[in-house]
Amino acid sequence: MSVDQDSVVTIRSLAEAKEVYRSRDMRQALYDTGEVVMSGVLVNLHGDEHRARRRLENRLFRRETFLHYERDLFPAVLEETFAPYVAAGHAELVSLSHELMMNLAAINAGIDRTQHTGEETHRLYGYMMRFIEAATAKHHVGDWGEEGEGVRLALEAFDEEFLSPSIQRRREAIAADVEAGGDGSSVPQDVLSILLRNQDNLDLPHDLVRREIAFYLLAGAHTSATAFTRTIDNVLTWIESHPDDRGRAATDAGWVQRCVYETVRLAPSSPIGMRRTLADVELRDGRRIPAGTEVIIDLVAINTDTDVFGADAASFNPDRALGADVPLHGLSFGHGAHACIGQELAAGVPASGGDGTAALQWGLATVAVRSAFARGVDRDPDARPEIDSRTARPYWSRYPVVFKGAGA
Repeated sequence: MSVDQDSVVTIRSLAEAKEVYRSRDMRQALYDTGEVVMSGVLVNLHGDEHRARRRLENRLFRRETFLHYERDLFPAVLEETFAPYVAAGHAELVSLSHELMMNLAAINAGIDRTQHTGEETHRLYGYMMRFIEAATAKHHVGDWGEEGEGVRLALEAFDEEFLSPSIQRRREAIAADVEAGGDGSSVPQDVLSILLRNQDNLDLPHDLVRREIAFYLLAGAHTSATAFTRTIDNVLTWIESHPDDRGRAATDAGWVQRCVYETVRLAPSSPIGMRRTLADVELRDGRRIPAGTEVIIDLVAINTDTDVFGADAASFNPDRALGADVPLHGLSFGHGAHACIGQELAAGVPASGGDGTAALQWGLATVAVRSAFARGVDRDPDARPEIDSRTARPYWSRYPVVFKGAGA
């Protein structure tokens, strides 16, 4: 059985999707439209080039680093970000969540904020939100050409204000460390420092470093921020019919982590994955896909397959029981060599104990959701959430909430 040249093939089963993700003859194709930021960045590479970049950046993306972020750095970020909104008693959750996750993503990417002012944070936030437009350009509604030019200008302004000064500081730190015969521990441990240390070996021109850092800023913030807002919405809806679980949302990290997994399963950051065949590919069932074919991985269909996730697969159920070989978040973080490099940072490591107490790492989204409920988050009774009409992805554009205080 074969597929016609230049046709589109859609994959809707977990097993076939894993096969596609592992194929060396299929390259990433989801981000081609947003090349102004996404061209040449890690997620868009293939083959040897991808392996070399990922092997290098994996030095930073280790569990001990994630634990350091979650346990040592994130609590202060949470307090700093939540404090003014809790004091005011209300917030717009989409903006708050991206600001919250951006504060840590900037540390991971290697972007310094020397002024430590709200205005500086607001400017960086503005740049990041433009970069997110490039990553989601495949689903943009309207004229992408005009939007793309706006992203390009934002990228240049971001470089001048934030990136170039951060590069200069790291080059000075690297030079001082080399002169002193150091082991590198005095140099900031972030993606930018890793790239600068290996810029010659990887042949990374400045414009590619700029795109890679912009990508890490948007990716580090966007996935966790989106999961955060969606999880709070799902939990608030769940509590309406399970009122006794409100206390669990503030205190039971294991249960909250399962809420995050359920949310990510039901609403992946992108509803599809996409590949393009570089050569003729034959799947295990005998189906032959010619070179040049666009392959769509329907993540929503895969993640709600009743044969895998149960009869209520399309419903939010944090108490869902699944087999040990079934990923709790479906394939929302991808699979194989291109699986999300920051998956554990965002979503943690699934708890191995039945009561959730044995988790090695909860993940930033879990910690943030639990913190919001500990502060009494609830929907704003006077303002309704709104869906973003600028994209075909099911994103909230506004999600007004109130904070009722601890124990609410």
